[in-house]
Amino acid sequence: MPLPSGELDRREREILRALVQDYIHTGEPVASQPLLARHELDCSPATIRSVMSDLEALGFLEKPHASSGRIPTSKGYRLYVDALLKVRPPSLADRDRIERLAQGSSDVASLLEGTADLLHSLSHHAGVVTTPRPKADPVRQLEFVRLRENRVLAVFVSEAGIVTNKLVQLEFPMEVSELERAANYLTEKLVRAAAAEQDLSQLRDGILAEMRADQSALQDLLQKALALAEQTFSAAPTAGKVLVDGEDSFLDAPEFANVQKARALLRAFAEKDRILRVLDRVLTAQEVQIFIGAESEFAAVPDVSMVAAPYGLGDHVLGTLAVVGPTRMNYARVIPLVDLTARQLSRALSALSDGG
Repeated sequence: MPLPSGELDRREREILRALVQDYIHTGEPVASQPLLARHELDCSPATIRSVMSDLEALGFLEKPHASSGRIPTSKGYRLYVDALLKVRPPSLADRDRIERLAQGSSDVASLLEGTADLLHSLSHHAGVVTTPRPKADPVRQLEFVRLRENRVLAVFVSEAGIVTNKLVQLEFPMEVSELERAANYLTEKLVRAAAAEQDLSQLRDGILAEMRADQSALQDLLQKALALAEQTFSAAPTAGKVLVDGEDSFLDAPEFANVQKARALLRAFAEKDRILRVLDRVLTAQEVQIFIGAESEFAAVPDVSMVAAPYGLGDHVLGTLAVVGPTRMNYARVIPLVDLTARQLSRALSALSDGG
């Protein structure tokens, strides 16, 4: 019988580990005879059945049908991941692909997009990467490019080197020299506001208020620069983006053969704010975080797990990357893949930042 504290003894842990591994591999409820045949368990089928019954009573296992074998519950997966899992390092081929992505990207945007694609390719589940939020990765430089018909392209360059372009339509022309002076003035304000750790709305309001009060700041250019700044910051990037690749991989999993269940899951992927809320919880972590089932609050759909890790520049966390898949995912392989990819992405960002 289970220990009074609810902890499992050695035999119970071995049987739970073996059952979870079998279910991850086959996707079919596990019975005692096949479990004994596939694993070196020093006990009889009757003992295995008894232990499985105890594990079910404790909430680690469940029966999908009255006459079927057993499958892990979210509680069973959690114990497996926390205490029973034997993680193996990524293969040489996987490590090579991760390192080649990190070494072969010439800009931050392609690096982040390539990371989402690579996570999907390696795991065969959905790969997700959040781009840095403006507060975590403030704008360090602003440039204006003059276009035709009083249009100006505002180019934001973040601390990590992420470039964001916004089109601004003015009611008056501005010369190239005027745009350069306005850009230099606003960049100085941006750097000072970022040093004060202001978020973008505070930064925008503060700069505009300061410009309105400082009538000598740009002399005769003040009114033009103020109008330019108002339009530029109203269109400035205000939130991180979510890059997703491979969300349709869920359709290959038998757990999501139900059409309504699959649709609900794909709707959850379409709600980027929902993904950001989940992955923002990883920003304060220093290592891989694993959300099983309802723990992630990612979707109302059960049977979904997320393995996530933060990435950044040095000790400064910028964003999160993750693999999202069925709870039946191969954690022993996915966890080290996510961990290595996050570390290599951080190294690549540092190299791009130094090169810039």
